[in-house]
Amino acid sequence: MPVVSNPSPISNLAVIGKLDLLRDQFAKILIPGAVDRELKALSNPRAKAAIGAALADGWIQIRPVESQHLSKLLSVRLHDGESEAIAREVETNASWILLDEWEARAAAQRMNLKITGILGVLLRAKKKGDIVLLEPVMKQLRREAHFFIAPALERHLLELAGE
Repeated sequence: MPVVSNPSPISNLAVIGKLDLLRDQFAKILIPGAVDRELKALSNPRAKAAIGAALADGWIQIRPVESQHLSKLLSVRLHDGESEAIAREVETNASWILLDEWEARAAAQRMNLKITGILGVLLRAKKKGDIVLLEPVMKQLRREAHFFIAPALERHLLELAGE
């Protein structure tokens, strides 16, 4: 079953050269139009190339939201990409939704959606042996993608990863 993603997990993993972790964990990722527009607006050439290749290969697919009602309601508090991703997940009944931002995750939780984000993807990759150590990848995310990780959450993840 496919998953739906907002821009953050895709763009941040692409920036650090680890977009393949998404393909390895989820055979197909659906993105709505707003997410596609945000990804196309990225300034990082490495990330744009990786995302373009994933779209060309077909494991990331653009699937517009069919009913705009839910995404319009959600857009009162969320960005367009997050709103459309949540609406697309509801329409698709996907197995997961990939969200990183707190407000979007809170909205998805209220709707009882199964959520993970970039850090969950990295933790699963560590446990599967797809990455050797979690800590250097989190540092790379902070340094290259400017991804914020709360110190307490980072400690917890490293503990879960056995580092």
